[in-house]
Amino acid sequence: MAAAKAVLVAAVVAAGLIAGLFYAYAVSVMPGLAHADDHTFVTAMREINVAILNGWFLLSFLGAPLLAVVLCFISRAREGLPWLIAGAVLLVAMLVITGAVNVPMNDALAAQGADLAALRARFEQPWVLWNTVRTVASVAGFGCLVGALATRRA
Repeated sequence: MAAAKAVLVAAVVAAGLIAGLFYAYAVSVMPGLAHADDHTFVTAMREINVAILNGWFLLSFLGAPLLAVVLCFISRAREGLPWLIAGAVLLVAMLVITGAVNVPMNDALAAQGADLAALRARFEQPWVLWNTVRTVASVAGFGCLVGALATRRA
């Protein structure tokens, strides 16, 4: 089914984009901000958290898991199905981690007051840890979708 393959390619691209975004945070953004003073760190994270809420981000962030789950139900190709299911589960896990852990931390950072050192102390380490977890989930999900694409017959 050509339509399912096109959806799989779209899911792979979306998953690659979101995995790359979280990876970039893990290896450059957060290590770079770790050297900043409290005011710079908190201000930068607040501004990033506002800027990231845009259609391009949401297209890959929501699109990758949604397309992967849909494919589990519409795909007639059995050879890549285990990869597809694993990818869908991992990308949904990334979505859940972000919604249940990272977003509430972002919201708390935005809402809290002027003690920037205390704010940063409560935020930085847990946020970095959970970003690492969602990075691993999204990269693994991307890899699984690539595996589904690679094992699928034309």
